[in-house]
Amino acid sequence: MKLINIGYGNMISSQRIVTIVSPDSAPIKRLVQEAKDDGRAIDATYGRKTRAVIIMDSGHIVLSSLITETLAARINGTGGNDENEQR
Repeated sequence: MKLINIGYGNMISSQRIVTIVSPDSAPIKRLVQEAKDDGRAIDATYGRKTRAVIIMDSGHIVLSSLITETLAARINGTGGNDENEQR
């Protein structure tokens, strides 16, 4: 099992990720709100702006303050540093 750092020391299994999307569109905002209402949302932003929404195969939604490109680079093993974290 490969774990990916999604910011601030939080890790998720890369094998369970379905997709990583930007939180800006209305359908994604609705999806996040529904997950929060149902208790399926995991907020790993530590109060910072949500910059990526990770959809897991279990139906959970993980919110991250890292940009989607940084997360993709970490999954692909090409790096991705924490410089893009909102401080």
